[in-house]
Amino acid sequence: MKVLLCRPRGFCAGVDRAIETVERALAKFGRPVYVRHEIVHNRVVVDDLTSKGAVFVDDLHLVPAGSHVIFSAHGVAPTVFAQANGLRLHAIDATCPLVTKVHVEARRFAREGLTILLIGHADHVEIEGVVGEAPDQTMVVSTTAAAETVQVPDPERVAVLTQTTLSVDEAMRVMEVLKRRFPRLRTPRKEDICYATTNRQMAVKQLRGRVDLWLVIGDPMSSNSNRLREIGAESGVPAQLILGAGEIRAEWFRTVQQVGITSGASTPESSVQAVVARLYELGASSVEEVAGTSELLEFQLPLEVR
Repeated sequence: MKVLLCRPRGFCAGVDRAIETVERALAKFGRPVYVRHEIVHNRVVVDDLTSKGAVFVDDLHLVPAGSHVIFSAHGVAPTVFAQANGLRLHAIDATCPLVTKVHVEARRFAREGLTILLIGHADHVEIEGVVGEAPDQTMVVSTTAAAETVQVPDPERVAVLTQTTLSVDEAMRVMEVLKRRFPRLRTPRKEDICYATTNRQMAVKQLRGRVDLWLVIGDPMSSNSNRLREIGAESGVPAQLILGAGEIRAEWFRTVQQVGITSGASTPESSVQAVVARLYELGASSVEEVAGTSELLEFQLPLEVR
């Protein structure tokens, strides 16, 4: 059995920035440092930061007054900043800059009095934050069926934004429907789906026909990891989303000649290497890292922890 290891995979620049923000805050301010929501959607990362002194909460009322609280890479609504200020908390914003870009676009479209159609999954924390920029003007559109039926106050004054971690193909299909229905649709100045999401999806697509089984390493809560699993499965082979090596089942590999491995943008490389080690135990003969797009982007850390 041969293992084909996708590149790029794992941490993107926004995830690196968010994790380093928590680590630097702990070093600068001491334990504990509070984090609203999971800093990124990966249980391995969250458990590691918890062991170092981070405390994860979903309700800011659980954070003692005067404490430092970090907002996750997914972004938050303006009301969350206001709440933190009212509770006398020192907020540090670890929102991925590419998510911040979507927030800025939402504010711009809202100021112009446009209805915003937001392509994404309504229950995702990133979508909650973007909707919070203009809740009375924003409508979430999750599917092509929803795009076909969504009604807006003025079809001539409509804009569209996209969740950063969607399937590129899925978002494109929804976008095509919206453009057909609303010919004057305003679009972002630059693509909303982030470079890391696109690159990881392209790497999986490039291995279509070469693998008999996909292992996507990521948290079940991770949107981009789930999209990678779906793209792997679209080629007609089994695709498993696993958090780590402990979830691998030997029976998956009985008739498999080549295994494809990728990992979501919030998955640490240590999880990938543990999976590779487990596959060697199950009879893997070699591992080939398949060349892909190089990612050199880095984001500046928040001012509070530089």
